[in-house]
Amino acid sequence: MTIETWALYVGTVLLFMCTPGPSHLLMLSVSTSNGFQRSLATAAGDLTANVIQIVLAGLGLAAALNASKYGFSVVKWLGVSYLVWLGTRQIIKSFTTRAAAAPVFKASLKSLWARGFITSAANPKAVVFFAALFPQFLSSTHSLFPQVLVLGLSYIVIDGIFLSTYGKCGNWIATKLSNRKQVWVERFSGAGLIGTALLLGFKSQRS
Repeated sequence: MTIETWALYVGTVLLFMCTPGPSHLLMLSVSTSNGFQRSLATAAGDLTANVIQIVLAGLGLAAALNASKYGFSVVKWLGVSYLVWLGTRQIIKSFTTRAAAAPVFKASLKSLWARGFITSAANPKAVVFFAALFPQFLSSTHSLFPQVLVLGLSYIVIDGIFLSTYGKCGNWIATKLSNRKQVWVERFSGAGLIGTALLLGFKSQRS
């Protein structure tokens, strides 16, 4: 793989990332209610799922996964339902508690990691996406493993930067709201989780 080919790949991924996805919206929501530093656990969960998907694509399992349409649907809608439940619970809680008087609840890092992992893993067709994307930039005259490694790591780094950017935006939104408006932070975050679920379902259905 030449440097020109790698640069073309990076440009392709950047174009793909310019359209906000479910994981980006999730980062915005999580960072708003839990802070930027804690939202990095969600980014780590998302990237963990991406690594697994890239490995599966590299092992040539995309065709088998693509044939399992029923399995795709189960995984996808379980993830969608989980996010809708989280968002609905958060919004309801904002109406039943006095956010200004009560301490703000922070989800555990394990829970935040799981949110990111489930959101990314709930789109198992990402394996097919990677399996379709990578061959366009691979050279048959060189060893495939180092090339797949470079492409995979490049994607993870770019995605990590985008996730962090959305996390920073969510943290900025939260800092603009005073403690007296903390209830709206919770509602915004809950709505973001539901929006993430709807976007995830829509994108998977469209695929």
